Amino acid sequence: MMDTTAGMTTNTTRAMLTALESIARKAGAAIMEIYESGDFTVDMKADDSPLTTADRAAHAVIVDGLKGMDAQFGATPILSEEDADISWAVRSEWTRYWLVDPLDGTKEFIKRNGEFTVNIALIEQGVPVAGVVYAPAIDTLYVGAQQADGASSIAEKQVGSEAPQPISVTAAPGAEDSWRIVGSRSHQTDDFKAFVADFAACDIVAMGSSLKLCLVAEGAADLYPRLGPTCEWDTGAAHAVVEAAGGQVLNAETRQALRYNQHDSVLNPYFIVCSAPAAPWA
Repeated sequence: MMDTTAGMTTNTTRAMLTALESIARKAGAAIMEIYESGDFTVDMKADDSPLTTADRAAHAVIVDGLKGMDAQFGATPILSEEDADISWAVRSEWTRYWLVDPLDGTKEFIKRNGEFTVNIALIEQGVPVAGVVYAPAIDTLYVGAQQADGASSIAEKQVGSEAPQPISVTAAPGAEDSWRIVGSRSHQTDDFKAFVADFAACDIVAMGSSLKLCLVAEGAADLYPRLGPTCEWDTGAAHAVVEAAGGQVLNAETRQALRYNQHDSVLNPYFIVCSAPAAPWA
């Protein structure tokens, strides 16, 4: 069994993130090969969400890569969107597992707008302690991990071959200031419209996939209210990045930290991504 995060040194954490980055990039390369060829099939799942050959290809790469890490980090179960038929009786016994979305933003992939990601998170006792988010179409990588040996958390963004740069959330604007709020300009739900109505001024920042959480993590947006359905694999990796960058992902109703693998359903409650609760929304 891999050491718990509480027992991991900075070097061990770095080694794990490096391995995850490599896996995410390989999965991204498999996705881009299909994306650039334009030759892929689209099937519909039981919940009417799309599934492509790129989802399947990325899943195979990631599972193979994570199992290849067992010798160094210990065997750890995997919950992937493309292999999620694992009973609650089994999952409820997990204290540590990999949470994977091989291709987050499949609709964006089909639309060919580049806003899709590979998401790999390590969940421990319901908490996302490490995560890698890779957007292959724009060759952008986000990593985040909590440290437990006295060192500060790791939160970084890397674009192309440039050196990774540390990222952090920005302080919340004042109640009367303009807020940068992540959402959709064309498909705003009634709940979202009601939420932003309380702000004196706001600029709606449109983005797809888990990149929405990453915008808050890197300080490019102030707030992301997700007032619609998501699954745990949609958020786990980026949630780890947000927390490592000093932010929070809160249950929109209880204002408590979002947690994972707490019940049979893999659906998230509505949530809010922020630097910290602040007026006018808190």
